[in-house]
Amino acid sequence: MPPTVIRRAAAPQLDLPTLADAGHEGAGHGVHTPTRQPADGKTLAVDNRTYNLILRSMRCRGKRGFALLTGRWKTLRHTTASPTKIGMLVRAALVLTQFEHRYLPIPC
Repeated sequence: MPPTVIRRAAAPQLDLPTLADAGHEGAGHGVHTPTRQPADGKTLAVDNRTYNLILRSMRCRGKRGFALLTGRWKTLRHTTASPTKIGMLVRAALVLTQFEHRYLPIPC
């Protein structure tokens, strides 16, 4: 199953919101995309600009985490494993990265 199909299926079936960029507009229920600027050149309303700001601020955390993992672990950049089977490898890399950056408490 392609990753796009997995994302589209996760939102309604698992009742999970999916945060996406403008390229996924119209992807379906549960996929949140930013509001586009009107074609006539008018500025967006304040509530739409606020929605876009909140959406970007939440998406940047996921992008930063992914950049940390793929930047640190070359294995994740060059893997050919299926996205459904790579979960354990990513979990292990995440725990090691959190330990390395001292996000995990060190037991006495």
